[in-house]
Amino acid sequence: MLSPGSRRLAGVGESVLRARSASREGAHVLIDTYGRVATDLRVSLTDRCNLRCTYCMPEEGLQWLAKPDLLTDDEIVRLIDIAVTSLGIEEVRFTGGEPLLRPGLVGIVERVAALDSRPQMSLTTNGIGLKRTAEALKAAGLDRVNVSLDTLRPDVFKTLTRRDRHKDVIEGLYAARDAGLTPVKVNSVLMPGLNDDEAPDLLAWAVEHDYELRFIEQMPLDAQHGWKRDGMITAGDILASLRTRFELTPEGEEKRGSAPAERWLVNGGPHVVGVIASVTRPFCAACDRTRLTADGQVRTCLFAQEETDLRAALRSDAPDEEIARIWRLAMWGKKAGAGLDDPTFVQPDRPMSAIGG
Repeated sequence: MLSPGSRRLAGVGESVLRARSASREGAHVLIDTYGRVATDLRVSLTDRCNLRCTYCMPEEGLQWLAKPDLLTDDEIVRLIDIAVTSLGIEEVRFTGGEPLLRPGLVGIVERVAALDSRPQMSLTTNGIGLKRTAEALKAAGLDRVNVSLDTLRPDVFKTLTRRDRHKDVIEGLYAARDAGLTPVKVNSVLMPGLNDDEAPDLLAWAVEHDYELRFIEQMPLDAQHGWKRDGMITAGDILASLRTRFELTPEGEEKRGSAPAERWLVNGGPHVVGVIASVTRPFCAACDRTRLTADGQVRTCLFAQEETDLRAALRSDAPDEEIARIWRLAMWGKKAGAGLDDPTFVQPDRPMSAIGG
């Protein structure tokens, strides 16, 4: 019996024909040979971070990108402009590393909000700097935020992140909600022996504060390459834990669309909880994302081994049309899936902080 993802891939024959036709006609979309159209752009603004989460990077940090290698503010805005006006991008998510460490962030948001084809804009952050920036980001045009928080216990937070900043994240979440950066989504990763018992408490807290909680399976994107499938907390584990305290009702595939999270009504609603099962229930068949690293490389997938250089084209004075052509060609070659379920899967060289979430 085919899995839901396999069934979706098996039914894209007609979409493939449309994709080939669109490619020949030079249509202004980022489409691949499986008929998937990318409308969601993830833009990494920096590879730097002020936390050292155990599932992401070593305690001493990483070798950061040199400043000349990073895209400038002008280059970022130009690429986003090309993406939304020439390539059909409708949503932009700013990521990192930690995007709040980017000095020009508010200005970038303001300039993207002023584009003729204004995209929806969101931000994925660890929340540490949100208390001081939430209002400015909202005024600049940011629509909402995703905040990473894996535990309600300050001591566990310090163990997981190697930093004593739990209070700052909580205050950042309050500031985001008060500024109207809603819905505020909270992303949590459960780790064995550290916070794997906290799922029900996290959900009760999220419901109380009107945040949308989303659990994410730990993915093989750590810089140490220490991820092991048999040591991760799965979506099944998470749901079983939540059901010890809550009644969960599937929201339905028709409402999920291309979103990575399977969502569940909590005690009949209106609150929901999401589970992103990237490893055990991959959703590649419905993926609508394209990714831009902080040094100007297009990635078709979090787990891709290949990248396409847009920075070189930018800095050699290529016209917008040529940059769009390079981007379309990169996405045309997107693979059917991440390959996590393949025994030959190889973790990408770049860790999550250098790719952008």
